[in-house]
Amino acid sequence: MKDLSNLYAKIVLMRILGIETSCDETAASVVSDGVKILSNTVASSQELHTKTGGIIPETAAREQVLSMIPVISQSLQEADLTPDDIDAVAVTNGPGLFGSLVIGVETAKTLSYSWKKPLVPINHLVGHIYANWLENTEPPIFPNLNLIVSGGHSELVLMESHGNFTWLGGTRDDAAGEAFDKTARVLGLNYPGGPSIQKASFGVKKLNTLFPRPLANSSDFDFSFSGLKTAVATLAAGKTFSKTQIANYAAEIQEAIVDSLLNKTLKAAQKYQTKQLLLSGGVAANTRLVEKAREKFSGKVYAPLPKLCVDNGAMIASAAYFNYKPVSWEKISADSGLFFD
Repeated sequence: MKDLSNLYAKIVLMRILGIETSCDETAASVVSDGVKILSNTVASSQELHTKTGGIIPETAAREQVLSMIPVISQSLQEADLTPDDIDAVAVTNGPGLFGSLVIGVETAKTLSYSWKKPLVPINHLVGHIYANWLENTEPPIFPNLNLIVSGGHSELVLMESHGNFTWLGGTRDDAAGEAFDKTARVLGLNYPGGPSIQKASFGVKKLNTLFPRPLANSSDFDFSFSGLKTAVATLAAGKTFSKTQIANYAAEIQEAIVDSLLNKTLKAAQKYQTKQLLLSGGVAANTRLVEKAREKFSGKVYAPLPKLCVDNGAMIASAAYFNYKPVSWEKISADSGLFFD
């Protein structure tokens, strides 16, 4: 007889509490049927990291200790639910900052044990992909191509069904989000760099292709951004820029990063004949990336709302619904989230 346990679980599973603590956000959300957000609460220590120009892992973890229980309580309150109404607890168990992951994983294990609810571990990158299923009247169909871009990741993934992922390529050095952060710092712009560069470049019309598009002619689907960072640092060495110069350089940097990402993405789409492109991760909130993807890609381009591009619990809950594989709380640990089983 065919095993219907997984199908049955999806039919009866209605509300999942998703917990996400892979970096500096402390997030919890309740999602119904994998698509409807009942609550989405995020506490971030970004203000503290802005002062230091980047994330200090120990600071992030300490703030998460303080925020974790209040965030979960607020999420349940906003959803107008009690623990008895929750059908499962989902949590990011990697990749991410180890100290931050521990906070979420240990909290989820405790809730699973005390509430007597199934526990579903979710890979952080898979979670980002599923932001495209949330509050979407036309959810993605298969196969689709995923460009996952954030401060720590730049990945191209072919998705042929729920749980069926093929990694095509990724960054060889720095992620796109890190390139935004570091080049913004060179220009004297605030952290996080992506929003600062986007804001500074607004209104710039003429671009001169000042910076390289690394690996543009390579046959693989990998990215590289270290050379771009070096080019910006070399240009800026010992110089003071006017506001107009900063705007122009910001626009050039943004265009170089966007071009580098889409160059490989479009090649992969052509090779695998995919008609749908899903953008996700914090950099997917960049309006130029979304705009140019829709200009260049012949099929449909998905991009989550900006609030769902950044780390959040809703994407984790959605991923858990469509990839429902509970484990015993003894068998989950921080940073054990593998992209491939």
